[in-house]
Amino acid sequence: MSWPLWEVFVRARRGLNHVHAGSLRAADEAMALHNARDLYTRRDEGVSIWVVRSEHITASSPEERDPFFAPNADKIYRHPTFYEIPDDVPHI
Repeated sequence: MSWPLWEVFVRARRGLNHVHAGSLRAADEAMALHNARDLYTRRDEGVSIWVVRSEHITASSPEERDPFFAPNADKIYRHPTFYEIPDDVPHI
């Protein structure tokens, strides 16, 4: 019997998002976390690590890309082109 596969996500600096760094096999979450630290942050590359069993991740299929991510024309609120943004609001 082989150990389960874990996906590793590392956050390089505070304020950034976690990014998928790779995969590894480990017996449990503690071992996965320690192995991820040793494998993916050897040179002080990260401030946070997430490990998730691969079987718990559900992803969209690349073949479904166009219909899955196509914008919904009937939901105009998702495209705020009709809102006026005040000049004193710097980032939207």
